[in-house]
Parts: sequence; structure tokens; C-alpha cells
Amino acid sequence: MNLFARDMTPGVDLTRPRGTGPVRSQHPVYVDLLPPCNAACPAGENIQAWLDLAQAGKFRAAWEALIRDNPLPAVHGRVCYHPCESSCNRQELDSAVSIHAVERFLGDLATREGWPVPAGAPASGKRVLIIGAGPGGLSAAHHLTQLGHQVEIREAEAAPGGMLHFGIPAYRLPREVLMREVQRIEATGVRIVLNHKVEDLLAEQAAGKFDAVFIAIGTHIGKRIDIPARDAPRVLTAIGLLHDVETGAAPRLGRRVVVYGAGNTAMDAARTAKRLGAEDALVVYIKDRAHMQAHPFEADEALAEGIRIKWLSAIKAIDGTDIQLEVMRLDEAGTAQPTGQFETLHADSVVLALGQTADSGFLGKIAEIVRQPDGSVEVTPDMMTGRAGIFAGGDLVPGERSVTEATGHGKKAARHIDAWLRGSTFIRPPRHPQIAFAGLNLPIYADAAPSSQHELQASSRSTGFDEVIGGIDEAAALHEARRCLSCGNCFECDNCFAACPEDAIRKLGPGKRYEINDALCTGCAVCVEQCPCHAMEMVAESA
Repeated sequence: MNLFARDMTPGVDLTRPRGTGPVRSQHPVYVDLLPPCNAACPAGENIQAWLDLAQAGKFRAAWEALIRDNPLPAVHGRVCYHPCESSCNRQELDSAVSIHAVERFLGDLATREGWPVPAGAPASGKRVLIIGAGPGGLSAAHHLTQLGHQVEIREAEAAPGGMLHFGIPAYRLPREVLMREVQRIEATGVRIVLNHKVEDLLAEQAAGKFDAVFIAIGTHIGKRIDIPARDAPRVLTAIGLLHDVETGAAPRLGRRVVVYGAGNTAMDAARTAKRLGAEDALVVYIKDRAHMQAHPFEADEALAEGIRIKWLSAIKAIDGTDIQLEVMRLDEAGTAQPTGQFETLHADSVVLALGQTADSGFLGKIAEIVRQPDGSVEVTPDMMTGRAGIFAGGDLVPGERSVTEATGHGKKAARHIDAWLRGSTFIRPPRHPQIAFAGLNLPIYADAAPSSQHELQASSRSTGFDEVIGGIDEAAALHEARRCLSCGNCFECDNCFAACPEDAIRKLGPGKRYEINDALCTGCAVCVEQCPCHAMEMVAESA
């Protein structure tokens, strides 16, 4: 679809030499550049490609293109913090394309229609053991199965999903959505063994005759700090609270709950406390809002539900239901410093949301695997630990910790495991140069407002765990996909074809783009100036 006119070309230097004359000095070439959405996606999705298929109404093809990189689109469309949208060039015009909403639409549509995962490569005869059925393990299982390997996942919990199941509340991710996508992965031949905590990895690998292992156990142990306490109220960790709620063992928190920390998990813990009956849920954070770890929209949603946040405060002591706070200040470096001023508040429960560690003690039996004090594991660039054939990823390895990062690790590990099993080395293809907004040649631009997602009224949220954010329908998905500017890649708008004064450009047919006849081209650069997405460039003639 061509949303662009041809009479204005902001960002293009119309005074530059065109290369025409007795001897042509330059000529146009078609290029493929890396759109910022693709570059920012931790799962390595080819976002622009599946958006292109979606805008044409080819939803099944779009979904199949999507799951080539990420087998959990309905999940990610709900819980990913969509860095792709933070990088989207369209936000320079009006607002970013709502990529997550289209992804969610495709994932939900695939479930309703019962679309199966396309068949993968022929069986390799190799077996891979995966420890942990969280996003990293599920992703690795999907990709390894598509590569032809037999995969078994062993999971300590009674249900698959890892942090998706036991760390993200149901109001953000309904369990039936998660389970349907897990079941689709199982349908490809992946075996998931539940209630199985691995204690001796090498023994299990040998007994099952597994050729390789991928460890993706996540971080399920909440961190604690030493706070002087006397007759303390109930003190628990945020991740422990969320886990217990999911298993039906929710604790009695009382009327007043204090959550210490300001990450996304802290917001989830406070919102969950409200849903469990707390009349007052207060988040206490040592710094200010500008320095909080939670994404801004997470804090906004919490505030909308009546959660209070107390900034620049540190818990110093607990005496019964009295919580002593010290007022903090930030120095020039943004570090919290004590002021010597204290105040007291009252709480029936204190929830610590100060981060998590991995329960990786069982790996201490393998001398070659190096573990850090926080339980994380060191890996090489190919994601292999110090022990040959044993790989690790997701939250278990140092780095950013998110659902989408873990999913990307699963894909990356699968590629390296596949290469290792076949006696080769996986070499990632080089990336195209990235295209920024300034590199686009956008002509007259017609505003296209983003689609909106229905939200459950804040006043009715605290009564249960119903999903807060709704999805979009087919019409909205088409509209949103068509807002994509196709940065850096040809979408066959015909601008170059129509603009060429010498008829030097020939259309090759749908999906095949164009061809330039060098014998007719004069190097005038009009085609390049009329390309809205910077899919053409002028290059110097060969000497």
C-alpha cells in the first residue's frame, strides 16, 4: 500500500549532483537495511517481515514467519516490554506501531484456528535434555525440534511455564493462553516431564543417553537483606508470594502491606496484595521515580489501582507492626544517601522485592561449570558452559533478565547446540546496516492514529485476577500493521517505477521487486529521492 505522494521529499538533498552528463558518475542500487524494530528485539524476530504479511491480510503466513523466531507470540504480545516499539521510527511522526498488539492478535488467532507448527527438519537421531520449562527452555525446545532433534524438558514445578506461570500474575497473562502455546510446542514432539527436580545432571544425562543439555532454570529465589527486626510481622519475598498465589497457597497478608523495591516484580506484588484483600498496599523505594527499575507503565497501572508509592525511603528496622524508615536523598551521581531523618509506618506484612537468584547449587557437582555468587553461570559466546555439550541461557546467565531475552537465548542456544551436535560451528550471518528515521525519504505524510486496547476498569480490578489489557480485532490489526513504514526495505510501492523518466526500472512481479536497466539509466537519482523507505541508494560508477 502506497501512503506517500511524490511532490515533497523532506530529508533528501535535491541539490546534490545527479551524475548525469556525457559520462554517468553514479547509479542507483536496491539495498536492504536493518529496521530498528528488528534490531531491538531480544528474541530476534523479523518484525518487519511478519508485519508486511499481516498488513496484506496473510495472517497465517505472518504467524508462521513470527514463530520461526518466537514460538510464544500470544504470550509475548501480553508480557514483553516491547523494546521494538521504543525504537520504532514511526514515533518520530506520531506514535510507534503497536507491534505487541499485532503479535498478540496473531498468537490468539493461531490458537482459535488451531494452526499447527509447520513440520521441521528430518530427524537427526540426536537427543537433547532441557532443564526448566520456562521461556528459555520452551524456546530452545521448539527450535531444536524444528532442527530435527528429539527434546525432553524436565521441570521441577507441577506446571510448565517457569516465571511465565509462577512469576507473572494471571491478570497480565491468563494461564489458558500460556498453556495453549505450550501444548502447541508439545504437539511437535517435545516431551515435558513435570515435578522432576534435577539433582545430578550428569547422571540424568547418561541415563537418558542425551547428546547435549541446555540449562534454563531461571531465578526463582527471592533475595533478602539483613533488617534488624523484633517481633517482626510476616516478611516474605515477592517472587515467593507470586508463586504461592499461583499454587493456591496464598498467605494471609493482613490489611496493610509494604512492598520494598520498585521493579516490575514489586509492582506485581503490590497489585497482587490488593487482589488478596489488602486495604492498603504501599511500595517503598530507596530512590525516586526517575530511577525506579519498573517500566513507567507498570507504575502507572499500579497507581491506577490504588497502590501508593513512597519514594526516597529505606527500611531500617522492624518492630512488630512498626516499620522504621529513613528519608533518603540522591547525590549528583544518583546514589541514595541517608539524611538522618526517620519516620514510622505500620504494616501487617512486608514483601521484599529486591531481586532474585538462581537455584543452581546442583551444578556445583560439575567442576568445569563456573558459577557466580548470585547463582548465575558463566558461558562462552556460543552459550556453552565449561563442560562440553552442556549449554545454559536465560536468567541463569549474566545479562538482561526478561521473558523475551530468555526466549532469544533459547533460539540462540538451539542454533549452537545444533551446530555442535553436527560437528560444526554456527556463525551468525552479518547484519545489514541499521536505518534511522533521518535516513527515510518520507514525502507528504498522512497521520494514522494507533489502535487502542480496551482496559478493565481500575475500580473492578482488585476483585480478581481477570486480564486487565484486552486485545485488538482484525480490522485494528490490519490498520496497525499498515502503519509500518517498512524502514530500509522495499515494499513495492511503485514510486521508483513511476518516477523514472527513462523507463529504466522494470517491475518483476509481486514479491520480486524491481530491476534496473543500466543501459537506460542516466543516474539522475529521481528514483532514490522518491523511495520513502530508503530501499535505494546511489553508488559511484566503477573505475
